[in-house]
Amino acid sequence: MAEKTRVDFNAPKSLVERADSVVEILDISRMRLLIDALEDELAELAADEEFRRRLSDAPYDDRIGYDTVEAGLGREEALRMKLLQESIDRTPAEPQLEYSLPSDDILYDDDVPEWMDTRSSESSDDESHA
Repeated sequence: MAEKTRVDFNAPKSLVERADSVVEILDISRMRLLIDALEDELAELAADEEFRRRLSDAPYDDRIGYDTVEAGLGREEALRMKLLQESIDRTPAEPQLEYSLPSDDILYDDDVPEWMDTRSSESSDDESHA
């Protein structure tokens, strides 16, 4: 049997009266109606793309944990997100060079070559042979 938690909340009187009418007709407890309604709403949200997007973003903000994502998106998607977050959180996030890169002067022996477009001279030669 699943562990239970007591929940106590205030609701508008008119909503409670409507719920009481429904439980009377269905011959169920008010608690059963609330649990069924909550389960239905959560199932509907789990299928909603906007909610799934927001749920997938939430762990990166540390608003929810892995278990919540797993319950909402499924084990495979939650595990994929957990691995992605772990790779993002790695320190350092990008490779660090032990030494600095050499300057252009050192790399090119003080003579930095200049790029020249050789295709323009080739195309003018092709036109002269035509």
